Amino acid sequence: MGSPWYFVALLLTILTSSQGILTSLSQSDEGGYKYDYATVPFLAEVLKLIISGLFLWRETKTSSSSSSSATAKITKDWKSVRLFVIPSIIYLIHNNVQFATLTFVDTSTYQIMGNLKIVTTALLFRLFLKRKLSNLQWMAIGLLAVGTTTSQIKGCGEASCDSLFTAPIQGYLLGILSAALSALAGVYTEFLMKRNNDSLYWQNLQLYTFGSLFNVARLIADDFRLGFEKGLWWQRIFDGYSITTWLVVLNLGSTGLLVSWLMKYADNIVKVYSTSMAMLLTMVASIYLFSFKPTVQLFLGIIICIMSLHMYFAPPQTLVDLPVTHEAHHKTLKQVIVEEKTDS
Repeated sequence: MGSPWYFVALLLTILTSSQGILTSLSQSDEGGYKYDYATVPFLAEVLKLIISGLFLWRETKTSSSSSSSATAKITKDWKSVRLFVIPSIIYLIHNNVQFATLTFVDTSTYQIMGNLKIVTTALLFRLFLKRKLSNLQWMAIGLLAVGTTTSQIKGCGEASCDSLFTAPIQGYLLGILSAALSALAGVYTEFLMKRNNDSLYWQNLQLYTFGSLFNVARLIADDFRLGFEKGLWWQRIFDGYSITTWLVVLNLGSTGLLVSWLMKYADNIVKVYSTSMAMLLTMVASIYLFSFKPTVQLFLGIIICIMSLHMYFAPPQTLVDLPVTHEAHHKTLKQVIVEEKTDS
């Protein structure tokens, strides 16, 4: 690919950081949602599906009309296609585990435990994808987890500081499971994207088709759960939508497409760094947008995360001052004889 992955990672960081801000702005004055928030991920999946389909059509058309040997590779094998069901199932389970976790712990504790996915992603990245990380990179990942956690810890005089260690054991176990599922979904998606040379847009088409179907299943399940009080889901899908809500949909769709690009041409660790830095950017932006009071922990967390970013991606020789080694000068037999005669 001509575009460097770090440009995509930067764009992903910006979009992800604005995601939480847009979602907050889409709330009503009472703090709730005038729209059904379950329709947002569905519309985002449909948007990604349409964009991927258009790009695949354009890629196929260009390849067929071009004399170049490069063509859009498409594997139309059901055994290959059905593998794309698995990430959708994992994400579906993960979403339910998230809600279950929040019934046992408060929001602050949940956010802090969510940083476990940084470590679990690195572990699964190593175990399942067989990608070796250097000792410096492992240390950098550890620092990233510490930095993001530090930035989220509030002052010890506040109640949330005490609640971190007083949650039921079920909450901690579900938090660990949630982090593991999030990492598993990401690592498995990267495996799918890199297992063959299929077109990225064809792979996205499969991934987002199943994603859309599972989101429809969730909306139908909500209808049954509520006893069809508000009617069928497609009759109220756009109820309460505003320009900000549509921006949330556009943001989610664009973020998903960028993540799939990173999975194909970079890796999960780049995505982890992008989302972690986005979280810090969101907190900084909240200072100006929502009168969020900055803490010493926030600034310490930002410094630690920047150090981690540099440690992971910088060349090792720029991180460690290696001693200058002088190679021994090996003399030939002829030079030794000449020197001995000169000395004598």
